[in-house]
Amino acid sequence: MLLRIHHTAIICADYARSRRFYTEVLGLRVIAETYREARRSYKLDLALPDGGQIELFSFPDAPPRPSYPEAQGLRHLAFEVADVEAGKRALEAKGIAVEPVRVDELTGKRFTFFADPDGLPLELYER
Repeated sequence: MLLRIHHTAIICADYARSRRFYTEVLGLRVIAETYREARRSYKLDLALPDGGQIELFSFPDAPPRPSYPEAQGLRHLAFEVADVEAGKRALEAKGIAVEPVRVDELTGKRFTFFADPDGLPLELYER
């Protein structure tokens, strides 16, 4: 029945800052950008290379994430990369703090974590 994840929705605190992060730092392409006056909210649809999407929302007075990363709900969002070390270097070159690369004890794959401007944990996971 289920084919794949279509999109992941993220609510940010500072729309302009998060828009820059996801488009300029991570290089995601904008599909559509809508301001919804009734909600005083932006919705930015971003394309991932595999056809998946990220929906970036801004809502006035949205509460902050309660903890990192063990809060109930979304634990983290993982992006597949060909080379985790190269991805780490690319993020660090743009001023993003990235954790040391680790190896998944179950799969033997390399991975690392970094955060978006609101502290949402993001992962690079090697193909």
